[in-house]
Amino acid sequence: MSENNTIIKLENITKTYDMGETKLEALKGITYTIKRGEMMAIMGPSGSGKSTLMNIIGCLDKPTKGTYYLEDEKVSTMDKNRLAGIRNRRIGFVFQNFNLLARTSSLENVELPLIYSNVPAKEAREKARQAIKQVGLEGWEEHKTNQLSGGEKQRVAIARALVNSPSLILADEPTGNLDTKTGMDIMEVFKSLHEESGITIILVTHDPEISDYAENIIHIRDGLIEKEDRR
Repeated sequence: MSENNTIIKLENITKTYDMGETKLEALKGITYTIKRGEMMAIMGPSGSGKSTLMNIIGCLDKPTKGTYYLEDEKVSTMDKNRLAGIRNRRIGFVFQNFNLLARTSSLENVELPLIYSNVPAKEAREKARQAIKQVGLEGWEEHKTNQLSGGEKQRVAIARALVNSPSLILADEPTGNLDTKTGMDIMEVFKSLHEESGITIILVTHDPEISDYAENIIHIRDGLIEKEDRR
């Protein structure tokens, strides 16, 4: 299944949750291909299945049925340990609530994925400094997270997502806890990273202003792709 320009291939992905006497079908057969270097958005109302789809793409969960290829590798049948390795090496995550370690420096937060990858300390520190510089926070390396504004915290989170040179960045409502101006500043960071490095970025959002930054938007409703907007 070698397709050089394809980073993600989803084939008839379903996800069913057992709720005791009933079953909840969160995804009902998603088939979709994402090209390498694309900046795209997944949109949908609450309960549409967009977060479930993001969790499967991010190897945080496995489909009930169907096949998922990430960079030509069939990840839908991998066990938890192999999925953890894929997440750490190939996928950078940016969340709405930042998920930073409290009262820890920006540099230490960004170094964390490298520590899990057993990168030597000196190399990890240099890579973390470079990532912090990429997101416009040079000089803030030693600031503790509780000394940072929301926008600065999200920049640290983006630097942490970048530091392992992943193939893919998944951003789940990345401006959800930010005011409008700060949110737009963060989206400009994503835009610059995409233009400079060509990294694949997937935004999960309900906000049309955020999805406007994407080249391609898929709209999820009731566990299915309702429509697609290509720019």
